[in-house]
Amino acid sequence: MKVKDLIEALKHCDDDDEVHIAYPAGDYWRTTLAPAVRRVEDGEIEHSGYHRCDKLITEDRSRESDDPPTRSVVVLR
Repeated sequence: MKVKDLIEALKHCDDDDEVHIAYPAGDYWRTTLAPAVRRVEDGEIEHSGYHRCDKLITEDRSRESDDPPTRSVVVLR
């Protein structure tokens, strides 16, 4: 999703509506957790083969030539 798509999707919402992020808890009951978004920030991600999805890069590190390419994104926390 691009920022313009998010803005378009939120146009019908009231300015006082809360914003939450939903994700699976990974428990037996297949619960979906939905904590509130507390801040929005810029971030950098790369694909993780181990997790089979993108992961947030949280520490400074030297890049190896075989590291996957990174992308700048908007992160909702």
